[in-house]
Amino acid sequence: MKNEIWNWSDVRVFLAVLREGSTLAASRKLGMAQPTVARRIEALEHQTGLTLFDRDTRGFKPTESARSLVPLAEAFEEVAKNFIVKTQELANQRPIRITSPGSFSDDVMDLFSEFNTLHPEIIIEFVHSVRALDLAAGEADIAFRVSMSAPDPSLVGRKVGTEHFALYGGQKYADQFGLPESMDDLRSHRFVTFKRDDVPHIQHDWLSSSVPPDQIVGTFGDIDLMYSAIKAGTGLGLVHTRWADTQHTLLRCFDNIEELSRPVIMLMAPDAYRRREVKAFTKFFAPRYAAIFK
Repeated sequence: MKNEIWNWSDVRVFLAVLREGSTLAASRKLGMAQPTVARRIEALEHQTGLTLFDRDTRGFKPTESARSLVPLAEAFEEVAKNFIVKTQELANQRPIRITSPGSFSDDVMDLFSEFNTLHPEIIIEFVHSVRALDLAAGEADIAFRVSMSAPDPSLVGRKVGTEHFALYGGQKYADQFGLPESMDDLRSHRFVTFKRDDVPHIQHDWLSSSVPPDQIVGTFGDIDLMYSAIKAGTGLGLVHTRWADTQHTLLRCFDNIEELSRPVIMLMAPDAYRRREVKAFTKFFAPRYAAIFK
């Protein structure tokens, strides 16, 4: 016998022919062309140096050598089945890591709960980051991004909504200074803003161009700290309306600032999108998310 190691495909063909009695019947069982099955048996006999089947007009009859190999072949078959089951279990245990620059509203969190009820075997992990995580490098599986620029063409993307921004203040600020009713009322107010080197400065730049520098009383590198400053009454600030409308302590000053509106894109790396659980989540979540923020 030569030193080559059998692979599972060889053993699978061997067992199918032995059990079905012919290469034709085995080909139907395996979903493989009959000539291919016959060639695989011939190659296996050449590899082992054994005659495994006697051929006659009634089919393939296993030789004594073939029968003596059956227990080992079936053990090989059992190992292969257990391997497949284990890999599927591990795949199901792999979480879907979702990143977003901000918090999700209660309506959106209800969607996550509904998905979990339908697919309790799929685990979802949230990775909060205002920085755009590298999906291709595996830092996350799905990203909700708000951007004016076109997404990376190597990623799988789908627009699921539009993000709007408006000026908000806290009750303490409103009680002390009132709230502006339009862009013409900004002169007498104080503002806080968010700015980080690894995040586009779209809102900060808009605010800086709309009011004098001395009216900006706080610049924060952490978005949650800026939100806390607005709630505490330090100043007014730009907040995306989807999240702000869920915060009872924030008061909107006036209508959305449409020049700051940007599409919300659901992005995935191709490797992540090929995963069964990610496809299931996308199919369920994307249209429902879009319906909420239509």
